[in-house]
Amino acid sequence: MDTAELAKYIDHTLLKPQASREDILALCAEAAEAQVKSVCVNPVWVTTVAEALAGSGVLTCTVIGFPLGATTTAAKVGETRDAVAHGAHEVDMVIDIAAALAGDREALVEDIRAVAEAAHEGGAILKVIIETCLLDDAAKELACGAAVAAGADFVKTSTGFSTGGATVADVALMRRVVGPEVGVKASGGVRTRQDALDMIAAGATRIGASSALAILKAS
Repeated sequence: MDTAELAKYIDHTLLKPQASREDILALCAEAAEAQVKSVCVNPVWVTTVAEALAGSGVLTCTVIGFPLGATTTAAKVGETRDAVAHGAHEVDMVIDIAAALAGDREALVEDIRAVAEAAHEGGAILKVIIETCLLDDAAKELACGAAVAAGADFVKTSTGFSTGGATVADVALMRRVVGPEVGVKASGGVRTRQDALDMIAAGATRIGASSALAILKAS
């Protein structure tokens, strides 16, 4: 896979709470030069990123209910509508992890569907973060199935802020459960070009990475 093609898999990401405006603008400049798929930032930076990337062809992505997923559905919907109104093209929401662990598929579907509808109403897509490191395989399958039933566009492995990140095994499991039509995003710990290629081989159609330039510059 050549570098230009690989770039289109990548969400160039900066979610550290101490990130400054200068950091965010530098991220956007790197993204525009590399022509990655999107820049993913916390909601407070959506307007800044959307303005900086205007006309570049790079999308604006943000996170919802991040990083714990333990806010109410109404709060997630409000965050989503606000982000889309300020220029977000994509939103990555964290599921109710406790509901997944409890096997409560109905609660998962209701939570995800409400956010999916809010995103889609504004023309944005929804990626659903299931935080694989906190779930066993049965809960991963349940969460992925709920995301598909709720109308999500992608499932995503991780926030990068918990106890672990993406693994090839989890990406393969997620791809098997969601089928060929729903995207799979590998995020958390993808730091090298080979990491990214391994995730893509396992079924990932998007890579979330704070090391995007290192991934793309590697031969």
